Amino acid sequence: MPPWLRSPSRNLGCSSSAAIQFFFSRREQLVTLAARHAVPAIYQWREFPAAGGLMSYGSSLTEAWRQAGVYVGRILVGAKPADLPVQQPTRFELVVNLNTAKALGLTIPPSILARADEVIE
Repeated sequence: MPPWLRSPSRNLGCSSSAAIQFFFSRREQLVTLAARHAVPAIYQWREFPAAGGLMSYGSSLTEAWRQAGVYVGRILVGAKPADLPVQQPTRFELVVNLNTAKALGLTIPPSILARADEVIE
């Protein structure tokens, strides 16, 4: 568990979690702890607001896995991995959870809601 969530004596105004497997695999726990301590947090992937987090902005995991499958297919038909170009994300998603915003006493500006790829109500 991240130290900032272990110590309730800290007065945090907000939080952001890094895009690593450790945090992703414990997303329900992180979201629950952030809610318990009323910490508005932004996450890397859409699975966090789906689990009750406030919002996320980051690359699409679905797109990343699709691209990995394309690479595997190329390698299986004979392409050399060293010859394949490095790919960067091209699709980013903004997901906002209005239920969580309401529970935290936050109002999300209409301009953010208009830009969101998904708004969870």
